[in-house]
Amino acid sequence: MGSQPGMPIALRSIHSSSCRRASEEGLQLNEKTALYDIVIVGGGVAGTALACALASNPVLRDNRVALVEAMDLTSTIEWSPVKESYSNRVVSLTPGSMNFFERMGVVEHMNLSRVHGYGDMEVWDGVTDARIKFDTSLLGSKKDTSKESIAYMVENIHLQNAMLKRIRECNTRGAQVDILQKARVASIGNEQSSTEFDVSDWPSVKLESGDVLQTRLLIGADGVNSPVRNHANIESLGWDYDTHGVVATLKLDDSRPNNTAWQRFLPTGPIAMLPLSEGYASLVWSTKPEIAKILKGVSSDDFCKLVNAAFRMSTIDLNYLYEYTWREEVANKSKSTIEVWQREESLPPAVVSIQDKSRASFPLRMRNSERYVADRVALVGDAAHAIHPLAGQGLNQGMLDVACLSKVLEKGTLEGQDIGKLNLLRDYAAERYGRNIVMLSACDKMHRLFGTDVAPVTWIRSLGLSAVNSSDSLKAEIMKYAMGVESSR
Repeated sequence: MGSQPGMPIALRSIHSSSCRRASEEGLQLNEKTALYDIVIVGGGVAGTALACALASNPVLRDNRVALVEAMDLTSTIEWSPVKESYSNRVVSLTPGSMNFFERMGVVEHMNLSRVHGYGDMEVWDGVTDARIKFDTSLLGSKKDTSKESIAYMVENIHLQNAMLKRIRECNTRGAQVDILQKARVASIGNEQSSTEFDVSDWPSVKLESGDVLQTRLLIGADGVNSPVRNHANIESLGWDYDTHGVVATLKLDDSRPNNTAWQRFLPTGPIAMLPLSEGYASLVWSTKPEIAKILKGVSSDDFCKLVNAAFRMSTIDLNYLYEYTWREEVANKSKSTIEVWQREESLPPAVVSIQDKSRASFPLRMRNSERYVADRVALVGDAAHAIHPLAGQGLNQGMLDVACLSKVLEKGTLEGQDIGKLNLLRDYAAERYGRNIVMLSACDKMHRLFGTDVAPVTWIRSLGLSAVNSSDSLKAEIMKYAMGVESSR
């Protein structure tokens, strides 16, 4: 490995010394300490995406990088699609995020039969039935005659599998990314190593195995309870919602097309059905913890009926269901009533079954770190911010973090800067902090606006929804922003 642009002179000397012959586990400073340019803690989608961005960038690929993940990645690395079986952990990737993955060379490692784009979205108020219909034909794309996609549904494990394949491919072409799985972080600090130059300000990540990774730049991609953020003494600001998200994989009535995303705002929280493929959809139902417990505990048949009811019944009837767990009259509704539901084009396809063991729930929260960077530390994804899932923007905001940070590191490298220094990292924070605040605030306000059935509020929001739905130009601008393509049009 040769010297790099932007590498301190002292560090260049170690690269040209006998340490250059060190193994792929890193440049060894002693038996237990290895030197890296960048250590990424957290091997989820955001962390893996950053490692992939570094490995695929010709300017950055000479950096020695460690991706540290506490979990066993074997099942992710060996993943292959199983027909008519989908993970309940899925992401809704915007066209902007998909373009980013394409530029990194990840898309060519994806199984495109498991990537489902949709060009329509219907959103409506569960109290007033006021509705907005988003249709990408309003964008007036001249690229081709087909309709663009608002978003693409991809399983998390599929996306990570493709990125890991791309990293392995980049390593064969000169990149130096070490993937350390089943590597739990014991502590993070700063320590003086016995080297010919001072690295006392470099963060040291000590693993439970006793190994130490000393790094010029430490990246926290380690979730809402980020140890990296704690090491940098960065406070996380925000609150927990009194809401849980229930997810499941649904089998739908296949007599109806499945190219529309559906979202109904109920006073207890929004319910969304997102198309995975023909005949299958992913459910995200945000609701009160006590209702989430009921939804996870009822039989599969009753769960399907509850989902169908949540998209179709009045909020008064739904309150009755929540109070008594299940309503016998609804459980035994006649077939003719179900058929009436199915004939209505303004409602989603009926749910006919649920994939075994696909139900799960998690608490919802809103968080934003007071800072995204410190000297030799940067935060991305959920370590920096966590958002309500009602707009499907959480992971996409994380991908914008990754794209921005990799661009800043490229600029710093080309200019000969130390990529761990705060004066460079501030460029990343300056671009992402304000934009994330806007999205966090918008989702929080939507949650509060639609989370009530108070008459004056429902009347005002009904007028607002109707006004937006009547303006094609306004809907087009909203779609561009949500799709991450507003700056390219």
